[in-house]
Amino acid sequence: MFISGRPAALLAGLAIAAGSALLVALISGSADIGIAEIAAALRGDSDNEITQTVLQLRFSRALTAFAIGGLLAVAGVLMQVLLRNPLAEPYILGTSGGAAVAALLAMMLGMSSLVVDLAAFGGAMAATLLVFSIARGTGSWAPAKLLLTGVVLAAGFSAATTLLLALSPDSNLRGMLFWLMGDLSYALDPARSLITLGILTLAGMLAARHLNVLSRGELQAAILGLPVTGFRYLVFAAASLATALSVTTVGVIGFIGLVVPHLVRLAAGSDHRIVIPASALAGGCLLVIADTLARTIMAPRQLPVGALTAAIGVPLFLILMSRSQKGR
Repeated sequence: MFISGRPAALLAGLAIAAGSALLVALISGSADIGIAEIAAALRGDSDNEITQTVLQLRFSRALTAFAIGGLLAVAGVLMQVLLRNPLAEPYILGTSGGAAVAALLAMMLGMSSLVVDLAAFGGAMAATLLVFSIARGTGSWAPAKLLLTGVVLAAGFSAATTLLLALSPDSNLRGMLFWLMGDLSYALDPARSLITLGILTLAGMLAARHLNVLSRGELQAAILGLPVTGFRYLVFAAASLATALSVTTVGVIGFIGLVVPHLVRLAAGSDHRIVIPASALAGGCLLVIADTLARTIMAPRQLPVGALTAAIGVPLFLILMSRSQKGR
């Protein structure tokens, strides 16, 4: 799995960009803390107040943002392989909506955090399977049909979410709205998300050859000996796990899984040995930047990060689409 040449330079550049984004996130905030003080806090040589601000607030939040951005980008790559369509991603296909509805139901019933996480995973898996089972219909896996079915179900999940919000107590409404729009204010435990991102990225790189074959079509994959059905369900589960963990940690954030893999493929081609790790780095970097802007643009007030990712993703995607049409 040795990577050299232009792909290696791309991965190195993305790693440097991710490190720079994390550094900017540590520096930025309502409290004026310089690079020297941050370095001292990371070494444990600073006073308790600065150490708590840097390590427990800014650094933990930035790492969580990086992990969630990477998970959403990797989930987008997997969805696009399944549908063989660059427009596929968890937000558009309703996977995020299914996870959000299930998580909200568990919250309203007063369930524990473990039950909420399991409910979100089940909701994401059920939404994904529902999209594919409905779209299959006569037995065909037409990508356009799958995408249209996902968009319709996403609208249905959005309506269900609105209904749940209308039935929720007023005291919980603001927090639930911010959570649904993407909120990293309370996401201060990055370990679980980082571990999951590392496992999924490594697994995706190891299975890159199978992903490359599957992206060319089921018939060709079957001819080459790939167990299409079993491998498809593994990809289902991986994409659903990444989406569910993202939703339960920071809420619903869109367009990262759509724009990031598209940009990576434009820069590095379609080899998933490169696409998977590059998307993880680029997605993490994008969400760290968006979260830093969300908490500093109107400080001390914080904006929902999902609104900023949409503001960044929508025009960027329109530009990419217009260039793609001109190229054709």
